[in-house]
Amino acid sequence: MIDWYGASGILVFYSIILGVGVWAGTKKKNNGEEEVMLAGRSIGQTVGILTLIATWAGGAYFTGIAEAFFTTGLLWCQMPIGYSFNLAVGALLFAKPMREAGYITMLDPFQEKYGSRIGGLLFLPAFLGDILILAATLGALGVSLEVILDISKYWSVTISTMFAAAYTITGGLYSVTYTDVLQLLFMVFGLLLSFPFAINNVQYYPKDPSNSTLSSNIDWIGHVEPKDYVFWVEQMLILVFGGIVNQSFFQRILSLKSSINAFNISLISATVCFLLAIPAASFGIVAKLVDWSKIPSYGKPFDYSESSAILPLVLRNLTPNWVAFFGLGAVSASVMASADSIILSSSSMFTRNIYKLSFRPQATENELMCVLRLSIIVVSVVSCYIALSSGSIYYLAVVCSDIVYVVLFPQLLVVVYWTKYVNGYGCLVSFVLGLVLRITGGEPDLGIPPMIKYPWYDDTTRRQLFPYKTLAMLLSAISLIMISQLVSYIFHNRILDPEQWDVLNAFQEFRPTESRKRQPKESEHLNVHIIKYRRTNEPHNYTSEISSYQPSTTIEEKTKSRF
Repeated sequence: MIDWYGASGILVFYSIILGVGVWAGTKKKNNGEEEVMLAGRSIGQTVGILTLIATWAGGAYFTGIAEAFFTTGLLWCQMPIGYSFNLAVGALLFAKPMREAGYITMLDPFQEKYGSRIGGLLFLPAFLGDILILAATLGALGVSLEVILDISKYWSVTISTMFAAAYTITGGLYSVTYTDVLQLLFMVFGLLLSFPFAINNVQYYPKDPSNSTLSSNIDWIGHVEPKDYVFWVEQMLILVFGGIVNQSFFQRILSLKSSINAFNISLISATVCFLLAIPAASFGIVAKLVDWSKIPSYGKPFDYSESSAILPLVLRNLTPNWVAFFGLGAVSASVMASADSIILSSSSMFTRNIYKLSFRPQATENELMCVLRLSIIVVSVVSCYIALSSGSIYYLAVVCSDIVYVVLFPQLLVVVYWTKYVNGYGCLVSFVLGLVLRITGGEPDLGIPPMIKYPWYDDTTRRQLFPYKTLAMLLSAISLIMISQLVSYIFHNRILDPEQWDVLNAFQEFRPTESRKRQPKESEHLNVHIIKYRRTNEPHNYTSEISSYQPSTTIEEKTKSRF
């Protein structure tokens, strides 16, 4: 039977969010690329902090922490530390240089260096990761609502996706930003309102007769086996360094008014995200204290297949109906804070880095906006379909996070800090090597056997205990620099004739001057814009600059200040 209090709470909160999203869309000054994708780079410090926190600490963050405390204890609840350090690393490594360069997406530095086609190749792992993480987010929401409200997973996922896509199409980053802020406020308010009622009801259904939170019968800490120490560390590294190579993060950083704001906001958000883990963990503790078979509305031993919905279950069964109205509505609505961010980020990368820079440099602003809106619809539909049809979304999302850690993180780090040492040849080899090493390590949960069994391989659980993902990441970074330098040595020393063998056009200095003037690389258009942006620190109209660009000097002269 449907829980009408919870269902009405969700409907009310969704409607408020949709209304705010449509209103925020009216703040757009025009339909330009920067205006829609980056809110005209006008986001201030307060709103910037709130939207970044909401993107990271969405509904999945709170429900995941509550689940981890309930099922495995403190030691395996890696999300708060990983996510917090994730933002801190983003601030220290990428926030300032990426914002000062005037990039629009995470892929811009790749296309600036390697050209639009090679740089665009890195869109594939980023896009696939976004799609599957979005599907996992929507799938988790559907399971939660199915368990606690007896609402069909089909309807809960479909309606949530439609709401998120609707206001994202309407206002772009303006709508996403303001709804993120609202969703975060809803979430914090709902949890703070609900917790006193939940903890008070523990006394009526105690698991331990002494009713003590310090009871030795309850394992709060959890346990990490000695054989899992290295595995635990690697999982933390993936959370910290893999998660930061995320267009949702860069979309917020690049939309801020200045590079100083970008740095400060990332550090502040990291601290607040960690603190917000405390109320989420508290609900996991409450769930561990009660005997679920004594609760009339649940009335059975706890079914651990429902552990992913432990936070909504506590709200439904241990709080009054009117409190559950706010709590369940806030939890469900806050999931969209992560969903809408992913929808917009993937669509922005496709529109700018694939459609525009790779295939249609002459595209008008109106054409790009049509492509962006169509991309939002396609991303939403595909993610919704995967969420409804796949039974292994979580593991697919985990694998894609690994691939981002192995393939994209070293690529971004090197291209930002050591760009003069790399070229397209090193990029391709690094990409393929990292991907192959990750796949050959296997993935038992997806039925992929390991082709390479590293030291400490556990035949019982079929797990690689050796940190082979980190090894693959390091080898990917090393190969990127070494292969680039090797190819550079071969061409500069004329071991091979670059005019004949430089098939990727990575060494333009060997091209005849007139030829370079007649056929500038696609990435030159991006370089010219970025140089102009640094000189004026003001947003520009990309289309008008690209269409009016007539190279009068060589690209080396125009990019002297960059390289």
